[in-house]
Amino acid sequence: MASEELTHRLQRRLRLGEGPGGGQGDLQPAGLAAPAGEPQPEIPGRAPAASADAELSAQLSRRLDINEGAARPRRRSRVFNPYTEFPEFSRRLIKDLESVFKRYDAGRDGFIDLMELKLMMEKLGAPQTHLGLKSMIKEVDEDFDGKLSFREFLLIFHKAAAGELREDSGLLALAKLSEINVALEGVKGAKDFFEAKAQALSSSSKFEAELKAEQEERKREEEERRLRRAAFKELKAAFST
Repeated sequence: MASEELTHRLQRRLRLGEGPGGGQGDLQPAGLAAPAGEPQPEIPGRAPAASADAELSAQLSRRLDINEGAARPRRRSRVFNPYTEFPEFSRRLIKDLESVFKRYDAGRDGFIDLMELKLMMEKLGAPQTHLGLKSMIKEVDEDFDGKLSFREFLLIFHKAAAGELREDSGLLALAKLSEINVALEGVKGAKDFFEAKAQALSSSSKFEAELKAEQEERKREEEERRLRRAAFKELKAAFST
């Protein structure tokens, strides 16, 4: 096992470090001296060895924690795409949830930390204790950094829709009080957000339809702006004459 191999490596490193001269005394056989007049080779210090020991010890500890279930393996870094990872949410809903997330991300660092979550819950009318806030974050904190990323924020609503949150959970209160009218947003045409999981539509065709609707809405807004500019120019010309 990897943990056993790390253990052997660490023990061997420590044994070498305990030898005379920091493990360097047995590199040159006894009785063989360097020729006269030649510079003596410098023996490296023990700082790099100590650093390596600490690194191996940290790796060994984490490996043991993972094996015992006390820690999760680190997720490989990848680009997060909310539309593919949460296909049950419409584009409109994801955009609205992103707006809510950014509203409470006071630090503009892409995360909602404990103090920002505290302020959010107070504004939603469901204040939590310090331990309650930590428990809320821990419930969806996949990378154990003690704060909510946008993916973890979406995960709250995913769990709420799937019925995976306890009735007394602060996260369920957050999902219910976030002023997201899912009936109007259309999560797969569901009448209510917490019935979204019961609906089934083609995600690809739905995505294309929403994208087309957004493009048409932008065209309509651009046409309205053009008409307003033309009317303004006409009005300005009338006053100039």
